Amino acid sequence: MSITASMVKELRELSGAGMMDAKNALVENNGDIEAAMDWLRTKGLAKAAKKSGRVAAEGLVGVATDGKVAVAVEVNSETDFVAKNADFQALVSSITDAAVKVADVDALKAADLGGKTVEDTVTDKIAVIGENLGIRRMVRVEGDSVATYIHTQAAEGMGRIGVLVALKGADNGIGKQIAMHIAASSPASLDEASLDQAIVEREKTVLTEQARESGKPDAVIEKMIEGRIKKFLAEVTLVNQQFVINPDLTVGKAAAEAGVEILAFARVEVGEGIEKVVDNLAEEVAKMNA
Repeated sequence: MSITASMVKELRELSGAGMMDAKNALVENNGDIEAAMDWLRTKGLAKAAKKSGRVAAEGLVGVATDGKVAVAVEVNSETDFVAKNADFQALVSSITDAAVKVADVDALKAADLGGKTVEDTVTDKIAVIGENLGIRRMVRVEGDSVATYIHTQAAEGMGRIGVLVALKGADNGIGKQIAMHIAASSPASLDEASLDQAIVEREKTVLTEQARESGKPDAVIEKMIEGRIKKFLAEVTLVNQQFVINPDLTVGKAAAEAGVEILAFARVEVGEGIEKVVDNLAEEVAKMNA
């Protein structure tokens, strides 16, 4: 398979590895980005994999609450300049307010907004603003109480990162603190039971290969893997993470001491997981062949 400059650039951004290491990893793994990432980690040439993915699209995330419901909606634009536009921000605000009354993004697009559907309203706004716009996703959580947080706020209730938290029990302020923690720590799941087992198995594979390269006996390797998996789970599951507000407690323990249980959460970042167009492809190719 042909390894392109954009593939190398993508892997470098994900792994923090050097250009030739990234290129070699892709060659060894037939261009498979995930397999190449694991290969780099096994060789000790990459940083730990990040949940955030590749961020490229611009726009805003709006959050809103209505009683026991909280929603986050990502509305994309082509440039960051438009995200600062008052018309675009008003559009995001009205779409987010409509979202608290519906169940999912398809229902949101079909919802009424001043006599037009939300989707038609967005289409009309494209002509006014002059950029392609779109509603990419919507997340909804419910609980006895809910909390929201916006990181890098552009206007009231919207910004680059939106976080929702649903609690069992009355929120006494802990909800927003947990939401702020989630914005900073980006957990993969609420707890071990809700963590995608494919993520766990992938991590075990990488850790096993790393341990084997140490040359230690099998019994020692098993203990190494067991300890590292335990540490991994503590790092990626919300209730087991050290609470950024009080590192002496886990998030789960802090919630319990506040008299609540975390039922669900969501962290939505603008452009998360969307591939960025390579602007300087010729420059990247020149570097690869230098």
